[in-house]
Amino acid sequence: MKAIEFQNISKRFANATMNAVNQVNLSIEEGEFITILGSSGCGKTTLLKMINRLYEPDEGRIILFGEDISTVDVVKLRRRIGYVIQQVGLFPHMTVAENIATVPKLLKWEKEKIEERSRELLQLVGLDAEEYRNRYPAQLSGGQQQRVGLARALAINPKIMLLDEPFGAIDAINRMKLQDELLKIHGGLKKTFLFVTHDINEAFKLGNRVIVMNEGKICQFDTPRGIKEHPADEFVASLIESTREQKEFWEELK
Repeated sequence: MKAIEFQNISKRFANATMNAVNQVNLSIEEGEFITILGSSGCGKTTLLKMINRLYEPDEGRIILFGEDISTVDVVKLRRRIGYVIQQVGLFPHMTVAENIATVPKLLKWEKEKIEERSRELLQLVGLDAEEYRNRYPAQLSGGQQQRVGLARALAINPKIMLLDEPFGAIDAINRMKLQDELLKIHGGLKKTFLFVTHDINEAFKLGNRVIVMNEGKICQFDTPRGIKEHPADEFVASLIESTREQKEFWEELK
């Protein structure tokens, strides 16, 4: 089943000389892990934010599970979609458990159900519930905060998870650990993940398919292998070449 369809989507911001997103058409199947790759300003975050209507498109339609999102109440829509950003955005005055419980409380879940869900999610993201549930965000490392942010986004069991450079501020070692954890979580849950990154290694490691964007357009949408073996244009070819240069650099250090 198609989870998300972009139909002729364009977006231009006020005073801009060109579209941030330009005539995008693509379909994403339920259960896929899609990464969106491109340099700063290419439109990848704008594309993501139109799915939960933080931005509204100027043209076109976005369809979620057969439903045009412009016809859905925006609050209800956002409660059906998990959203994780680089800055995490945990509430500093709330404990880890209270942060995870934010939306379930709004939805008036029973206290026992909320506590059970909180423990289950902390275990899922690799944090011991007894050790961490009563801590405050300031008592956590950056990587731990990011795990709690992920748990909070998963709290009401959304079918779609949007992740906007969630590991961008994390050091290299923890970033790799979190990537592995995220792949494990996705494999166990079978949800549809869309993950924005400007790191080609991260995009190719995580995505079963990768959207490569440049100047608001989709250059290529394919498997990592398909992109590597058959780059669609010069921009995509230059991305692939940059990884080869990195590899050569490391081999020269041997």
